[in-house]
Amino acid sequence: MSSRAAPRIAVLMGGPSAEREVSLSSGRECAAALRGEGYDVIELDAGPDLPARLAEIRPDVCFNALHGRWGEDGCVQGLLEWLRLPYTHSGVLASALAMDKERTKATYRAAGLPCVDSVLAPADEVRARHVMDPPYVVKPSNEGSSVGVYLVHDAASGPPQLSADMPATVMVERYAPGRELTTSVMGDRALGVTDILTEGWYDYDAKYTPGGSRHVVPADIPPRIAALCEDYARSAHAALGCRGVSRTDFRWDEARGAEGLVLLETNTQPGMTPTSLTPEQAEHAGLGFGALCKWLVEDASCDR
Repeated sequence: MSSRAAPRIAVLMGGPSAEREVSLSSGRECAAALRGEGYDVIELDAGPDLPARLAEIRPDVCFNALHGRWGEDGCVQGLLEWLRLPYTHSGVLASALAMDKERTKATYRAAGLPCVDSVLAPADEVRARHVMDPPYVVKPSNEGSSVGVYLVHDAASGPPQLSADMPATVMVERYAPGRELTTSVMGDRALGVTDILTEGWYDYDAKYTPGGSRHVVPADIPPRIAALCEDYARSAHAALGCRGVSRTDFRWDEARGAEGLVLLETNTQPGMTPTSLTPEQAEHAGLGFGALCKWLVEDASCDR
């Protein structure tokens, strides 16, 4: 930190990804919370002029509130390492690994963590035929927030008609039935388990439309399953090399007990509004939103 009266924090937000609007919301909320904690805060919409703006602002810490590609996949982390500006959340390698869903699964498997089968396939082939017996899910292999997710229920409905803006190669993943659970990890501490209730698929709209989903914190699940979620989330955080805060998502098939719990993905830049999943869990664990944002600033560094 510098000798300024109050440390200067640049909150990186917005950016060019498909999750720009979510990031702007996270950034505004984090900036307000950090001002409440006494920091000198500058909100910075991350664009092509980001290096020049950072050189002008000379922040003590960059609070990374970016979501999706360029902000969550190691790109901006590499820039901040190059500029030697301390930043929050995960570093270059962990960010890149966690954003690439197939490499995330390879890391899970190497660590002995359960996940569903999947393949990478050309999008044109996926449009033409079932590359896996239904039910299955099709998604980009490097986006978050359920952007571009298609659920194929049965063979009779035919292969999915993927939009033209889907990447040339997509992930086709065995559909995992059951409840949607998630656990955040802060440092090496699991913050609990949330049960996410929706009317249908937990897609982008369900995540970000008011009333689209309901969060039950703590989840009303058997203690053994809750303990497994926390253990698996800590293990995923460590195996991927995450820093700061991460959040790991699960599906749990109650009929199969512990064998029905599988990891879906780990988010290195979880949503950061006061009603987002990670801040909700932190609040339940006794850490208010402002205190969570302050902890992330104090945890910031280079060489992450």
